[in-house]
Amino acid sequence: MSWYNSPITNCFVKLSGYTYSNLARLFIRLFVGVMFLQFGIRHLVNYSVLCHSFPTVFNLTPECSLIIMIVIELVCSLFIMVGFLTRLSVIPPICTMIAAEYYILHDMVPSLPAYGLDSTDPGYLPIMFIGIYVYLLLSGPGKISLDYFISLYIIGQKGKYEEEEMEEV
Repeated sequence: MSWYNSPITNCFVKLSGYTYSNLARLFIRLFVGVMFLQFGIRHLVNYSVLCHSFPTVFNLTPECSLIIMIVIELVCSLFIMVGFLTRLSVIPPICTMIAAEYYILHDMVPSLPAYGLDSTDPGYLPIMFIGIYVYLLLSGPGKISLDYFISLYIIGQKGKYEEEEMEEV
């Protein structure tokens, strides 16, 4: 038996060559959706406490800023999880996470030290969300999403086939 036909090399090829990109996109959509949804639920449950102390954005009142944030967290999270208008649905969370990062680092907490390798400051959380949302913006929702099924319906209504319209989803 030659080395390139051994069980180890066959296993290596199977584990490195096959991808499950649609399943991976579903996982990342569900993961980030649930994580961001938790913030919306916490803000909604603690609304009466937070409505007076929530940071202001674009010179809006704290209450108005909180309501906008709750809507973005709940609606966009649900849309992302089911894969509906995914690329549009990640834009508001990206903007809110940029605002949160700015708020954490510049506006309200001037005493925070610069990031270091041992830093546990909360500024890393918005950057993590931004990275995941940018990935979804670039990669799209995948074939396990409402976007894909709606696209198939629209393509079918035109009398065309999926292969004609889409290169790779």
